[in-house]
Parts: sequence; C-alpha cells; structure tokens
Amino acid sequence: MSKIATLEIDGKKYEFPLIEGTENEVAIDIKTLRGVTGGVTTIDPGYKNTGSCESAITFLNGEEGILRYRGYSIEELAEKADFLEVAYLLIFGELPTKEQLEKFHVDIKAQSHVDEDVKKILDGFPKSAHPMGVLSSLTSALVAFNPSSVNVDSEEEMYNAIVRIMAKFPVLTAWAYRKRAGLPLDYGDDSLGYVENFVKMMFKKPSSDYQSNQVVVDALDKLLILHGDHEQNCSTSTVRIVGSSHAGIFVSISAGINALWGPLHGGANQAVIEMLEAIKEDGSDTKKFMSKAKDKDDPFRLMGFGHRVYKNFDPRAKIIKVAADEVLDSLGIDDPVLDIAKGLEKEALEDPYFVDRKLYPNVDFYSGIIYRAMGIPVEMFTPMFALGRLPGWIAQWKEMRLRKEPIGRPRQVYVGETLREFKDISKR
Repeated sequence: MSKIATLEIDGKKYEFPLIEGTENEVAIDIKTLRGVTGGVTTIDPGYKNTGSCESAITFLNGEEGILRYRGYSIEELAEKADFLEVAYLLIFGELPTKEQLEKFHVDIKAQSHVDEDVKKILDGFPKSAHPMGVLSSLTSALVAFNPSSVNVDSEEEMYNAIVRIMAKFPVLTAWAYRKRAGLPLDYGDDSLGYVENFVKMMFKKPSSDYQSNQVVVDALDKLLILHGDHEQNCSTSTVRIVGSSHAGIFVSISAGINALWGPLHGGANQAVIEMLEAIKEDGSDTKKFMSKAKDKDDPFRLMGFGHRVYKNFDPRAKIIKVAADEVLDSLGIDDPVLDIAKGLEKEALEDPYFVDRKLYPNVDFYSGIIYRAMGIPVEMFTPMFALGRLPGWIAQWKEMRLRKEPIGRPRQVYVGETLREFKDISKR
C-alpha cells in the first residue's frame, strides 16, 4: 500500500501520495493540489522545500556532507577519474569504457573549431567587458551557426549536439579571457588532454613556447570535477526551466551562465579574493577580522566559510584543500593575499567558535586561492566555474527533455490591488 499525506483545509481533507527516492528522500506529490482543492496552491520563496523534478544525476545530503554523481562518491571520482570521464558519466549515466572515452575525446577535438565569424562578434566587445557576459553571448550565438533544432529522440543528434558544446565551450571561455587580457586568440593543441589543452589556450604567450605544469593541470582537473554538478541549484534550475520550453541546448546553457554570474551563486570565490584583498589593505590582521566575523553586530562576513546546503562540511573542500597546498608549493608564490588566506584557514579550523558552528572553509575558498595562484584574474573565476558546471548543465537539460517534462510554470499568490475603475488622465 502506497504512503499518503493528508492535508486539511477548512475542515476538508485531501490525500496526496508520497514519493520516495532511492536514497530514502520523501516528497509529497502535490501536482493535483490546485485541481482537487479548487485553486489552493503552495508558496515557497526560493523553492527551499519544493522539488521541481525527479533526477537520477546527483545525490546531495547536506547534513551528512555527501555528494555523489550517478551513485559514485565525489571523493572517489576526484581521486581516480579525470574531468572528461566524469563529464561522460554525468551526461550519459555510466563511466565510459576506454573505447568510449577515446571516441568522446576524438569527437570533441574534431568539433573544437569555432566559426571565424564568432571572432567578429567577440571583436565587438570592449576589452572592459566582463568575461561572463562575453561567454554567455558567444554561447548563445552558437545557435546562429548551428541553426537546426536537435531531435531529442535521436541518440545520434543528441550526442552530436553534446559533443559540439563540450568542444566549443572551453575555446569560448579561453577567448573571453584572452580578449580581456589583450592576447591573440588560440586554439590550443589536439595532442593534449581536454583540461591541459584548455590551460594552454588560456596562457600560451605568442612569443614563447607553452610549458605545462602537471600539478596545476591536475588541480584544475579536480576543481572542474568538483564543480561538475550540484543538484537543482539556481543555474541548473534555470537551464532546466529554459529548456522546458523546448529551447535548444546552447541558449539554455547561456541562460545558466547568466544565472551563475550572480554573487550569491558562482561569484562566491571572487568574493573570497576581494575579502582577502580588503584584509590586506587594512593591515593584514587576520585575528582582527576573525573577531569581527564573530561579532553579530558587525556587518563583516567571512566569505568562503560554511555553506547554505552543507550543514556539516563541504566534501569538495577536503579534496581541493590538498590540491591547493600542492599548487602553492609547486609554484612557490610569494603573495601576501595567499598568506592571509592560509592564516584565516588555520584560525578557523582551530577556533572553537567556527568549529562548533561547523564554519569550515568551503570549495569557493580554496578554488579562489588556486585560481589566484595560477594567475587567473578574479573576473575569470566564474567562467572557470561555468566550464566545470557545463557537463552538469548538459546532463540536466538532456534528462529533462528525455523525461518529456512539462514547461516550467510556477504559480504565485497575488497581493496587488483588487479590481479598480479606470480614471481619465485629467482626474488622476
């Protein structure tokens, strides 16, 4: 016998089925609520208690600090897989065989060329344009060069569309950076791996040979894996709701980029570096700012500590902390801002105030440190996040279309004026 939930309104009872997920999550299925009650809806600002879909991609348990892609723990994936393997897993549901992975990479390399006319669009942006705005625009513009709609019931067409966006997105991301930096555009090298090639496209100088640093490449590979997907967050929900209108994959992902741009979402690691810079300008006294963070009457907030979803610890932070230490050791950078970051980390991990409240450094804290150490400017932090989140957005868009989910159409509770009589302008 299926479980039910009972809702009583004005003395009348209504029954709704309970849905249980594979990890024992329970949800009340209220899709018939408005119909059976004659117009009653729910209200849940921010959708904190509302499930918009059933999904088989990512499991997240914030209370226990658990993150899994398709059933695989994030810890094991970060240790044993590379980013392209994880991208394949997220998008297609299973880890690839050696042959599948090689074909995926070969097909991506074959599609990495971006039409020369896209450069004309890029030329139209001033150097001061934020890379996220540039990236969103160029991603959306890909529709003009791939005008036919994708038949989602065709595995071949879906695969080809996925390969195209996986191939062209890192090129566009690197171009957004090089435009800002005043560097000539670069296509990289087909002999390199996916992540190593991206690093080369970013940093190769026109007058010198590119020298790869494997510690940096490995750290970035892990960071991209950790950002691969994160359940129904703001940008992912945006991709799904835009795609639910049957908008194509390029414009749906462009919408996700715009959602990610916000400082409450993808801009968090940029906020970390800006905070560290402010501490440096104030004299680099970390103890002073730790005290300010503990003072409830002080408006200062410690960025990059704690997480709105993870109530215990961010499992991604434990992984990337090791990579951050390795990058700093490998590059041997003397940077007072990074020294401040190390000081804040040490104090937060030892201070009872932060330990008792489980305000540990999160993935945004360490990713900002790694990006700064690599020489990536703060305005490029969010595009780097977008590159990592790309496979998750693709997987979520694909899942939504294949499940033939209805167009997203939230309800509202109207709180405006009731019916009013129109007044002529002379009487207003």
